[in-house]
Amino acid sequence: VQLQASGGGLVPAGGSLRLSCAASGRTFTNSVMAWFRQAPGKEREFVARVTWNLGTTRYADSVKGRFTISRDSAKNMVYLQMDSLKFEDTAVYYCAAARSLHYGDSRDYIWWGQGTLVTVSS
Repeated sequence: VQLQASGGGLVPAGGSLRLSCAASGRTFTNSVMAWFRQAPGKEREFVARVTWNLGTTRYADSVKGRFTISRDSAKNMVYLQMDSLKFEDTAVYYCAAARSLHYGDSRDYIWWGQGTLVTVSS
């Protein structure tokens, strides 16, 4: 399984970015796709997730109303639209996939992409 994240970059506060995650190597039906992030000196944290079949979404409180996760089943792509970016959104963003949710945290995700850096200037 390969997850290839892209779309990171430098953006001013208040700006927008769209991250993409290309998924390949298996059938992702029944999977849960998610974005996590890790800021310098901090632990990795959950950002958003989407179920592959129904498109059901969930967000961290810190990004609710500003970020939107979506998936394109035909293209095997997952996206994270990030609007109204804040300095504290600066982090490496990782795409991840889980077969199912058992623990309800990052332990469920067994496939991870390489990360893409998002830098928000204040």
